Amino acid sequence: MINSKISYTFKDKNLLTRALTHPSKSKNNYQRLEFLGDSILNFIVGEYLFQHSDKQEGELTVLRAHYVSEEHLSQCFDEMNLTEDVITGKSLNHEVTKAIKGDIIEAIIAGIYLDSGLDDARTFVIDKLHIEGFESAKNDNFKSQLQELIQANFKCTMKYDTTKVGDYFEAKFFMDEDLIAIGYGKEKIAAEQNCACVAIKKLFEED
Repeated sequence: MINSKISYTFKDKNLLTRALTHPSKSKNNYQRLEFLGDSILNFIVGEYLFQHSDKQEGELTVLRAHYVSEEHLSQCFDEMNLTEDVITGKSLNHEVTKAIKGDIIEAIIAGIYLDSGLDDARTFVIDKLHIEGFESAKNDNFKSQLQELIQANFKCTMKYDTTKVGDYFEAKFFMDEDLIAIGYGKEKIAAEQNCACVAIKKLFEED
């Protein structure tokens, strides 16, 4: 059943089992595969965007961050309806979070790579993560997007300082002690999203 969901049949069934096994169930779990899969995913998405888009580095970085984000991987996991295939221990009560979903997608990518090579892993990523639709990709969760970009490109702490000013909120985004961007909104979350959008443009999209 899962073969049809992921459009791939493993020759080594143990790799698939391992990719689906949460650490709460066994020491032979997906964590090492997820580590490898993260690197493979970043390469494949970066390679595809480089080959098919004439966008500049900053825009490509932002676009790649969307496709490798926990949010996007979780959505793709749900589209493949993989929840019931995850092998968890009793302590988890079969609660499959967004983070776990993202980890398993990355583990499956690594499993396919080890089972058959980069070409099949590339096919899985392009097809199941909908990379071909990058021109119309839209990610309005700027806070999540900014976090992914910062973690991938910098070693620093991040924080928002948001205060109410009259009838609106002012959000400031800091990397370590450096003020990077300021945003505004009628609600706190709107101000922080606006601030994150400004920070992305300043850090990654401006020449």
